[in-house]
Amino acid sequence: MAENTTSQAVSVHAQWSNRTVFILAATGSAVGLGNIWKFPYIAGENGGGTFVLVYLLCIALIGIPIMMAEIMLGRRGKQSPINTMKALAKQENRNPGWVWLGWMGVFAGFLILSYYSVIAGWAMSYVFRTAGGLFLGVTADGVNSIFTDLVSDPERLLAWHTVFMVMTMTVVARGVKNGIEKAVTYLMPLLFALLIVIVLYAMTTGHFLEGLKFLFTPGEIDGKGILIAMGHAFFTLSLGMGAIMVYGSYLSSQHSIAQASILIALADTVVALLAGLAIFPIVFANGLEPGAGPGLIFQTLPIAFGHMQGGTMVGVIFFTLLVFAAWTSAISLIEPAVAYLVENKGFDRVYSAVLIGFLTWFVGLGTVFSFNIWKDHTLTIPFLFENFSFFDTLDYLTANIMLPLGGLFIAIFAAWVMHEQSTKEEMATYPALYKTWRFLVRYITPVAVIVVFLKAIGAI
Repeated sequence: MAENTTSQAVSVHAQWSNRTVFILAATGSAVGLGNIWKFPYIAGENGGGTFVLVYLLCIALIGIPIMMAEIMLGRRGKQSPINTMKALAKQENRNPGWVWLGWMGVFAGFLILSYYSVIAGWAMSYVFRTAGGLFLGVTADGVNSIFTDLVSDPERLLAWHTVFMVMTMTVVARGVKNGIEKAVTYLMPLLFALLIVIVLYAMTTGHFLEGLKFLFTPGEIDGKGILIAMGHAFFTLSLGMGAIMVYGSYLSSQHSIAQASILIALADTVVALLAGLAIFPIVFANGLEPGAGPGLIFQTLPIAFGHMQGGTMVGVIFFTLLVFAAWTSAISLIEPAVAYLVENKGFDRVYSAVLIGFLTWFVGLGTVFSFNIWKDHTLTIPFLFENFSFFDTLDYLTANIMLPLGGLFIAIFAAWVMHEQSTKEEMATYPALYKTWRFLVRYITPVAVIVVFLKAIGAI
């Protein structure tokens, strides 16, 4: 299933050593904090096994076609998303204004990392809190107090935010081969190994079947559940933020985009399902509420870790897993902007990584302060949201507006703006497979993403 292309150029930033490394890197970008808590919860609450089937269908109709398009654009352009869109618009004799799509993706990734780093800092702090036995025998009120004390202390949040950004900058500064590739080669297998360890532990709790039933028993799913499945299928693969596009620019023309996209989507889904099998037996074994949403990580699970045998060890493994998932995602979020500076300003990787890292860290201060000294200060944008904190504003604008629009216009550019011959050169696999992708990305995927966008902004 090899793919042929007339473009044999190699990115100035280097090239992945092999397809496996690319799949690990892209999966690392896709697997983040949301995979660990969000997918298991929304699956269990919206029809269990029925939701999983609908979600997989949405992955096939929305996620994989857009991922293939984004990788294809990146590999054909061989540059940062901004320069890729500029070059492809010129190559296809199209309006140069398409460069804004690259800018929006890079900017979205920059904004997401600014607050993602703060949340990742919480996970890092919990590794040490759990290891120190802080949750042993603690009550629900005690856990809530510990969490409240953390987020209400701007100095502590700032310290962890800083440590995490330094970790991210350090990897990206070392480049594609010596930095990103080496990091994901170690971090992703470790992430899977840690997840398996917790699943094996969950099997000893006596409530593994209960967790299995919560996730996979077929149930009724309504229109709202289908919309949730559509939305998560899009957001879970890190689409529309420049990360997959820039990673695609480092992919050899000898590798199949279709095969890689399918494997990435499968790996991302497996992680989400394993997370559910790891978390819910522990939750049920301790009589806790499975529908705790984001609070599941920092306010529900610590209660379980504090009361179960071996809980300290399992808790340390779990929060380390979270840090690894956040780290691999953060690396992909900062890379598009760093690549742009290297290409356009003549800066070296180290200077570019430090500069973008510092700017991201600085914007992240707004999120740090959102939970304490700015918590009474809110923003309002008419017709969109009212009384949102700085953090809520960034989260809403990126997740609900920038990413869906980015994914939509990636599909439109790949399927309607680029000439068919250009896309065939990058993805000329079996004719039936190519025709299926082209049909989906021209007609089905854009409509689905528009529905996701309208739901996200509350229009439906």
